[in-house]
Amino acid sequence: MKQVDIRERLVQLALQNPNYEIADRKVTIAERNLKKAKGSWLSAFSAAGNLNELSIKELNSSSNPNNPNNLNGGLFFPRYNFSLTLPFDFFSARSNDVKVARENMYIAEAEKNERYRTIRRDVLTRYEDFLMHKEKFDLHTRITQGEYTEYKLAEKDFADGTITAEAFKKVEVGYYNQLIAKAEAQRNFNVAKYELELLIGVNIDDVLPRK
Repeated sequence: MKQVDIRERLVQLALQNPNYEIADRKVTIAERNLKKAKGSWLSAFSAAGNLNELSIKELNSSSNPNNPNNLNGGLFFPRYNFSLTLPFDFFSARSNDVKVARENMYIAEAEKNERYRTIRRDVLTRYEDFLMHKEKFDLHTRITQGEYTEYKLAEKDFADGTITAEAFKKVEVGYYNQLIAKAEAQRNFNVAKYELELLIGVNIDDVLPRK
């Protein structure tokens, strides 16, 4: 797997971050509100059914003793009623509602895009920090191994009396200083790793290609 592919993989993992998920859901809500605003004109229509439909059927029956004149109940009690109510500001209010909903959708999409750019920047920065501190730690590890070899040789030479105490002390101090530098490098590497894993939500070792 190429290194550039690893970076894109890390970004995709970070996009599962709850902060980005919230931005994505805001876009969905804005889109639904826009659809709702566009369909608001349907609220102007209303329909009603006659609750006395049974009595209407009885009136419509010519054999009904309560209907000696054979009256048509439908003339007095219509089964269904339809109406259309349009406030004076209906069209302007609907137009403004659609415009507001559309602007809210644009804002939500802009926030989502901004969140994406921020997450991408943070992930790639953390990954570069991870690579840098890993390289420093590897270098300090190799340097420490060399210092340790020199320290053990100086220790033997001092025991054999071939070098002075001052010379041995100098080598010893150099070795201990390198141990401190290695510990700091390891700490910085671990922190960089933790910060990267916090963004991507998984262990970085599970993402990096196997050597």
